[in-house]
Amino acid sequence: MKKIFYLFSILLVILQTSCEEESNPEFDENNFTAIFDNNQFSITYNPIDVKQTEDGGYLILGSRKLPTPPSSSPPLYSGIYIMKADKFGNFTSEVDVDAAYVNPISPLAQIDGKYYFFCMQDLTLQTQLVELTGNGEVTTITEVSGITFPTAASYDLDSRLFLLLGYNHVDKQTTFCRVTTSGTIQGAVNEFGIGVGDDNIDEPLLNHFTRTGTKLPFAVGKAGAQFYFNGFYNYTFSLVFFNPSQENPAGVVQGQLDEGGMSAVLPLAGNKFAASRFNFGDNYLLPNVLLSTTGISSSTDLGGYSLPELVSNARVRILSALIDTKKILIYGSDSRSKQIALLFYDESTGTFISSKYLGFSNPFEISSLLQTADGGLVVCGTTYVAGRFPRICLFKISKEELEKNSR
Repeated sequence: MKKIFYLFSILLVILQTSCEEESNPEFDENNFTAIFDNNQFSITYNPIDVKQTEDGGYLILGSRKLPTPPSSSPPLYSGIYIMKADKFGNFTSEVDVDAAYVNPISPLAQIDGKYYFFCMQDLTLQTQLVELTGNGEVTTITEVSGITFPTAASYDLDSRLFLLLGYNHVDKQTTFCRVTTSGTIQGAVNEFGIGVGDDNIDEPLLNHFTRTGTKLPFAVGKAGAQFYFNGFYNYTFSLVFFNPSQENPAGVVQGQLDEGGMSAVLPLAGNKFAASRFNFGDNYLLPNVLLSTTGISSSTDLGGYSLPELVSNARVRILSALIDTKKILIYGSDSRSKQIALLFYDESTGTFISSKYLGFSNPFEISSLLQTADGGLVVCGTTYVAGRFPRICLFKISKEELEKNSR
């Protein structure tokens, strides 16, 4: 394993607190806003996912801009950054992983007291599975042989296997496989043609991996007995339903090349989903939608609630949360007012309940949502200090505040 470098720098944690919060430490744990600044102006950090650790703190997986080597072109891919904060949102430690490992993807999975994520090796482009402790210390890095350019992952609780989506840049194929926590592929690798020789597909993929263009909403998961991925298939960014034992997909919800498609998908029951879609810059939320998991359909026929307040082709995160015995869908996205928008819907009916906006002064963008052990909510995101320096931020919202937004 390559050497892991630890970066010890001075981080300033800005906590926005009221007088009541300052006199009540327990309240600080339930409600806080933390911005993790850095006195090195050339540093760029972007969070990817967050998990609550057994000590009540927060482990954050992020990417970092790598320094440009002397007499060399700038690095193509983002490096890996890991940060730990305590339960009050105070910075405790950070790790800059060896620059040989790049392109970290979500989720940061929590399994049996250990934490995992996928990335790739910068020269071979081979996928790597990284294992961490609850303090963010890297314990092992294992190559997932034969899989290049990881784009999305999830963890299947039923089989206790990772579901991994990748990109075969040689044969121009989207790849799917199931992986153990030791990095071994179980079963066959499924391959789906994306459109061989079409530069219209190659360019957005390259821009995605190098972060020089739009970050595409790749996803992979399981809905009932079927598997699905959100990615390129047959020249178009599509939602594809399939069975790994069969060669061809069972169903495809087609997008519009790379200009339209599903921006987020959360299976609920049967073919009922909470989802969102984008189409040439416009955004539509579908908190209660029936998707065709067989045959060919189009995302443009799904309708949805149009939200002009969101930025063009907005990133969307969806969380199913149990709040006061009621299942609530929480949509998180980026608003044109440079705040993080949280939109609350009744999961059973798809009825809109309320909205909440996070952020102040500087621009804020969402990264991930997490319901905490105490029934509250943590929102991890990026803020731009002085409007220009990307830094990680955490918002903690109490269970009581969530209940107010869910009535």
